[in-house]
Amino acid sequence: MDGVAIALNRFGLGSTPSQHALSDPRGWLLAQAQAFVPRPPQLAAVESRGQIVQELGDYLQQAQQQRAAARAQAPAMVPASAPGANAMQAMDRPSGAPRAAANVAQPARQFLQRATRDHYQAMSAARVNAAVASETPFVERLVHFWANHFAVSADKLQVIGLAGLLEFEAIRPHVLGRFSDMLLAVEQHPAMLLYLDQVQSIGPNSRAGQLAASRGNQRGLNENLGREIMELHTLGVHGGYSQADVTEFARALTGWTVAGLARGPAARFLGQAPTGEFAFADLIHEPGERTIVGKRYGQPGEAQARAVLMDLAANPATANHLATKLARHFAGDEPPPAMVDRLAKAYLSSGGDLPTVYRAIVASPEAWATQPVKFKTPWEWLVSSLRGLGATTLPPQAAALALNELGQPSWKPGSPAGWDDIAASWAAPDALLRRVEVAQRLVQTAGAGQGDPRALAETLLPGSLTEATRTAIARAESPQQGLALLLVSPEFMRR
Repeated sequence: MDGVAIALNRFGLGSTPSQHALSDPRGWLLAQAQAFVPRPPQLAAVESRGQIVQELGDYLQQAQQQRAAARAQAPAMVPASAPGANAMQAMDRPSGAPRAAANVAQPARQFLQRATRDHYQAMSAARVNAAVASETPFVERLVHFWANHFAVSADKLQVIGLAGLLEFEAIRPHVLGRFSDMLLAVEQHPAMLLYLDQVQSIGPNSRAGQLAASRGNQRGLNENLGREIMELHTLGVHGGYSQADVTEFARALTGWTVAGLARGPAARFLGQAPTGEFAFADLIHEPGERTIVGKRYGQPGEAQARAVLMDLAANPATANHLATKLARHFAGDEPPPAMVDRLAKAYLSSGGDLPTVYRAIVASPEAWATQPVKFKTPWEWLVSSLRGLGATTLPPQAAALALNELGQPSWKPGSPAGWDDIAASWAAPDALLRRVEVAQRLVQTAGAGQGDPRALAETLLPGSLTEATRTAIARAESPQQGLALLLVSPEFMRR
């Protein structure tokens, strides 16, 4: 790979038929910071978080009411787990179950259908189309990197309609800012608070916790958010924190919730925050000072966990954790130690200024190795294929279907750790076969106007097209077959 091919494919999202002549690859990458549009037109039609949280709150209230009615009629027939789980399980209930139990499923069906069809599919397509059309693909790649770093999984009912908004609202506006600002925006976003069950966390010694205990209803902490912030988002698994730190951080985080989910008397304790926005409920916050990663925090209320977040963002272990992941993404599955050290120093010396770190990535010789260093994930391959074919948009259902078939559906990694960023996770024979099948469909719908695939291959893979691939494309039985061969060639699938 020459410098142009590396800039277009390793740093960017693949060349387009018109975007391939770069006289200054490094300058082209750095200039994108000035041209990046945080909210491109493709995202304009996406539903607001207020509307989606309103729908979620209505569903939870209705499911709870239906469940209570079903329990009154047939106590033994209705499970006693969370509202979403109850409704979903009721959908599979035998036909002879009581009508009230069957009714529990109705709000879940309606909510799930709208969340999946109208919200998730629309956001997935908007994400694909924004990446395909982007004139700043390096920054767009960084958006996707951070969205995977702060992963939520839309296979959880309450998160389906909100997962895309985490990327659009918390990642995109801060991708060229400070890491601490992005971190705070992410941890206070409803998608993260719901995904990691923070809205269920109640301080045992809070006013609400004590009241519940006096009535024999013991309520307690949920440590998911605190643990994942330390393990995945900041310090890293070997970042020097203990289980005691996780528990204390969970106590500090109590009260962090989402406005608009609660109904009835409980809603008044969340103040006047608009539906869907972050809210702090002092009623459920665990009072008191606490020590976390060796530092004492005595701030009251919401400020306590915020102060912890800012210190975690500035910790050298966080700098090393983030530098390692960035080096792995741009310089190979085994991150070069010298590059990791360089990026970590850039992070610390700048106070976590991300553009400073990005400039250090572009300046790192390890990221410009002439041999391909990464195997494209399904997401990268689909976007680069569409860009290479000159596509402009992909319908919502088509985008979701293609990514599902390729094994990397948008915002569904199934784990807070996100998708793997190593070749072994994506290069299995069956995964490659799926790419062949998708490539054949793509060229039928998006590649009709590209003409000679031999010329397009030289355009999309400047300086890196091998003679074997050139010959295979030339011998194709049709232009469509030649385009499909180009998309599944070794040179196109590596970066």
